[in-house]
Amino acid sequence: MAALTDPDRQDIADAIARELSTLRLVLGAMTKADLRAAINAADAWADANASSYNTALPLPARTVLTAKQKNYLLEFVLRRRREVS
Repeated sequence: MAALTDPDRQDIADAIARELSTLRLVLGAMTKADLRAAINAADAWADANASSYNTALPLPARTVLTAKQKNYLLEFVLRRRREVS
């Protein structure tokens, strides 16, 4: 999958800020610009490491799942890891 567009990244930053505010969580000393830089870095990392993730998947997942399904799989695993930690 392609890297996110600039407006997509801003939408994520806005959504994270809203969600953290709703949960009464704070980003500490991070500014909105810091959050945006972190989102940019995470998106760039995901783009740079997509082939490594694909290679790590066992067959048949590597060949049968679409890119969108692989992303959903990773998202689900990461969300679950956050919930149990």
